[in-house]
Amino acid sequence: MSDHEGRRPETLLITLSGKDRPGVTSSIFSTLSQAGVIVVDIEQIVLRQRLILGVLVTVPREWKRLREAVELTARDLDMAVEVERGSGDRPTRREGRSHVTLIGTPLKASAMSAIAGRIADAGANIDRIERMARYPVTAIDLHVSGADPEVLRPVLAAEAARQGIDIAVQRADLVRRGMRLIVMDVDSTLIQGEVIEMLAAHAGFGSEVAAVTEAAMRGELDFEDSLRSRVKLLAGLPVSAVDEVYDAIELAPGARTLVRTLRRLGYRFALVSGGFSQITDRLAADLGIHFSRANELEVVDGRLTGDIVGDVVDRAGKARALREFAAELGLSQAATVAIGDGANDLDMLNAAGLGIAYNARPVVQRAADTSVNVPYLDTIMYLLGISREDIVAADAAEGIVTPAPPV
Repeated sequence: MSDHEGRRPETLLITLSGKDRPGVTSSIFSTLSQAGVIVVDIEQIVLRQRLILGVLVTVPREWKRLREAVELTARDLDMAVEVERGSGDRPTRREGRSHVTLIGTPLKASAMSAIAGRIADAGANIDRIERMARYPVTAIDLHVSGADPEVLRPVLAAEAARQGIDIAVQRADLVRRGMRLIVMDVDSTLIQGEVIEMLAAHAGFGSEVAAVTEAAMRGELDFEDSLRSRVKLLAGLPVSAVDEVYDAIELAPGARTLVRTLRRLGYRFALVSGGFSQITDRLAADLGIHFSRANELEVVDGRLTGDIVGDVVDRAGKARALREFAAELGLSQAATVAIGDGANDLDMLNAAGLGIAYNARPVVQRAADTSVNVPYLDTIMYLLGISREDIVAADAAEGIVTPAPPV
């Protein structure tokens, strides 16, 4: 068979499926090589030791003979095969390509159905599905085309909220693959709890300060005014209390894994906090974080005065810090990721290329690009296209043992 000039070449689509084992792919290509065909396209996935291999090849003169040879090879492999004739043109992926990442604990089939339905309603198509993690959360990455991510995001976010799962919609471009700056809030994000409440407990004002902090994080109070009023209650506290609080801090689960893994890939990190530099600077040094900006508690004669030195790092100050750190690294704002939980993080989340509300107050979840509501900070990496398998393998290479998932 010969193609007329300008005519699209005819092809055979060969789809092989069955139990995966070494030698399957080489066997099928050995059979194809004897027919002298050209490989036009190929895709292969393995799911729980079940393989699906699709190969698109040009049609040989004796295409029926090739079909018989492929079917014989499949029988020898104890696998199923389909051979179909078609056009050599691969369907062009439409404009508006996105990565849609779903995170569930668990991720139910009903939630997947609902999200797939909303994608179809938007006129978009799921081109590919990848599993990013199955433990301790289930994370799935959908490659979607045919709808602008900005249009798709609110539709899918609303459906995700109804289904009780987390979802992120990101434009599929080179930014997601490049080096980025991760800017994190500290209290109730990088660490569990609020430092100012822990300090206030030493001064005997724990419950009073906790109530004000919660209202400020919900956006009900001016952050600077509320911070100064809370810090005044710390007047007279010995500076040794700061050391005791630091020693009592517990990092969010997965925090060290997040920083360790992304540093291997060349990412940069910054802590931007409405808390206190006496704590955040030490955290940055401990974790290997590149930048840190927070408020400085005034100390005179070994005791806190109840005042702050210099300007307060407030909502606008956090966004300004993100822009300044990005500029220092020569990165665009699109190459930044911001993670926070409170209303004072909103400007920073909006300034970032990807703003993530992490176990955040409702006002923050509504305004952020995406929300993550599981207690594992390293889940953020699934939104960046890094799978749990990648993380475990990188740790194993350095002798770090990761607990195995349950069977």
